[in-house]
Amino acid sequence: MKLVWSPETALKAYIDTVKSCEKFKESGVPELLSAMAAGFNTKFIVESWCYGGPIAASVGLAVAARNTGARHVCIVPDEKSRVRYIEALAEMGVSPPPEVVAGEAEEAVSRLAGLDFLLVDCKRREFARVLRVAKVSPKGAVLACKNAWQRNSRGGFRWSVVLQRGVRVVRSVFLPVGKGLDIAYIGGSRSGAPPPPPPQKTASNGGPCRWIKHIDQQSGEEHLFRE
Repeated sequence: MKLVWSPETALKAYIDTVKSCEKFKESGVPELLSAMAAGFNTKFIVESWCYGGPIAASVGLAVAARNTGARHVCIVPDEKSRVRYIEALAEMGVSPPPEVVAGEAEEAVSRLAGLDFLLVDCKRREFARVLRVAKVSPKGAVLACKNAWQRNSRGGFRWSVVLQRGVRVVRSVFLPVGKGLDIAYIGGSRSGAPPPPPPQKTASNGGPCRWIKHIDQQSGEEHLFRE
């Protein structure tokens, strides 16, 4: 199984988000995230937010969830952030609000299985750990990092490093939108779990075989070669 792109749904979500975010001076990030989440017909959207942060991206994801009938969950660090998040979305006309979970983002995400769209903030120290524990849908997922410009310009961010071993990055792209968006499309699997290690084999002469693993630094894909 895999995520299937629908340009019609993406366009509708994009237009709806443009209308919802007219009051914001900046443009691009909420519209793009909304179009991607809706275009891939995602059914489980997860994001993180904290008090004082911009709300535009959350509005875009809420619009996408409305267009696809997705479950939308936002993880916040405390009760103060939870109340403000709901108030800010209400001020933008988003009602009812998404589900809001208060607590440590890493722990909360690890309990949410089957997500197919995840947005994290590179300004948060735990963002890499959140990506690593994410349990994506068997059909794949879109992972997005906002505020990624500084980390990307320093060359300190690689999907192959932050994701779990065995997770297949089909393609990734950095977009100079807002303060930078780093986006990866994660391939699906039948079980949704990382592939098992290769079985033990013996060489033709009866001796043990050696397997050499090569990791593509651009795609993050693993390739096994028998020696």
